[in-house]
Amino acid sequence: MTDIQPIPGSGPTLERRIGLRSAVLFNMLEMIGVGPFITLPLVIAAAGFRLSIWAWVLGAAIAVADGLVWAELGAAFPRAGGSYAFLREIYGPKGAGNWLSFLYVWQLSFSAPLSIASGCIGLSSFLAWFWPDLEQAPIAGLHALHYSNFAAAGACLLVTALLYRNISQVTRLAWIMFVGVLAALFGVIVSGFAHAAATGGWRIPAGPIGTFGGLAQGTLLATYCYWGYYNICFLGGEVKRPERTIPRAILLSVAFVAALYLLMNLAVLPSIYEAGGRFESGWGVFTILRVQLVADIVRSAFGTWAGRLIATLIIWTAFASVFSLLLGYSRVPYAAARDGNYFRFLAAVHPRHGIPHRSLVALGLVASAFCFLTLTQVITLLVITRIVLQFFLQHLGVMLLRAQRPALERPFRMPLYPLPPLVAMAGFVFMLVNRSHAVKGLAVAAGIALSGTLIYLWRAKRLGEWPFLHLADGD
Repeated sequence: MTDIQPIPGSGPTLERRIGLRSAVLFNMLEMIGVGPFITLPLVIAAAGFRLSIWAWVLGAAIAVADGLVWAELGAAFPRAGGSYAFLREIYGPKGAGNWLSFLYVWQLSFSAPLSIASGCIGLSSFLAWFWPDLEQAPIAGLHALHYSNFAAAGACLLVTALLYRNISQVTRLAWIMFVGVLAALFGVIVSGFAHAAATGGWRIPAGPIGTFGGLAQGTLLATYCYWGYYNICFLGGEVKRPERTIPRAILLSVAFVAALYLLMNLAVLPSIYEAGGRFESGWGVFTILRVQLVADIVRSAFGTWAGRLIATLIIWTAFASVFSLLLGYSRVPYAAARDGNYFRFLAAVHPRHGIPHRSLVALGLVASAFCFLTLTQVITLLVITRIVLQFFLQHLGVMLLRAQRPALERPFRMPLYPLPPLVAMAGFVFMLVNRSHAVKGLAVAAGIALSGTLIYLWRAKRLGEWPFLHLADGD
């Protein structure tokens, strides 16, 4: 295994306390948020009854291909910050890696809070199912602002407070939350099959076969639901035996979650019509009531009390996902700041809890602000920005690293190289070009990249860093 040097800086450092079970737990908590419960009917609507199953399969295949890239890099460079550490090492800490790692942290300042906010907004939408008044606007002139936005921001602040403790206490909280996550998933799966058995047995309803474009859209939604299998890489500096734990945690979490998503999709298909699905004439597609779908299926199988229970468990699941998201991402600005490549204020580790508390609070506050956007806005900005400014750089980087540093010790080497990064890139391009309003999303990503690059160049010139190293030498 590659020797791990302490990150430069004063004060305490992170300790390696996370084992394989906890690593899989943190990944799955991030993967299974409110997303699958809201997007499940949208995947079916986009791809059709039969192709919806393949959307989840293709999403899992892309997740495995991309996960192998994360596994090789995470095992070779098990440090706090994940992608930040990878990009800095691959492209050179005194070269372009200094720029790309700064650019990654810059975009993460947007994409991480957006991801956290999406979970909180989804959580508040289920709260509004119990308390419809949450969807009302508190200020008559601001129709886009609802009480649910304040509920989402409050959830964000609550998660931040719960994470403000040592990693051992956080792990115990995570296991408690995971019980609710599994209960929600298995509740939907069991209820769907029970309802099918009571109404003549499981079958795929007659309906549209689906189209290639619909499959692409369904795969995009499914892939978004798989994201999180790499969460353990952000906690790399706190993982025990990372050369073995990180690759196993990534692959196991994808396998477990893919099986659960496929079962859930199969379970709800026979109940679509009873749960509110209907065909729209002329287009061969159908719409489904989003929030009510899974709760109505459970209610049909076991009664009203069960529907309310499953809605409560989905709120629990969304909260647990946000918990895991903020936990992992809070380590990235910390790692960059410890390297002197971001705001030094964020480099602090709490003297008693041993956590990067300033980075944690900063991301929590920004995420709370993003809770006042719509769910569509945050997901759109998140998906495009992350693929362009993070995943593609890692796919190219892992191949560049193989070519330039063949002697580098790699505790885990991805099988079938270079197919995994090529398949992952092809899958992401497939989704991007079939995405509605793709140009607008790419423009936003380009704007984030340009602004981050300008800030980096100003900072690099002042500090004499790449590409202005000659200025520091007096040339």
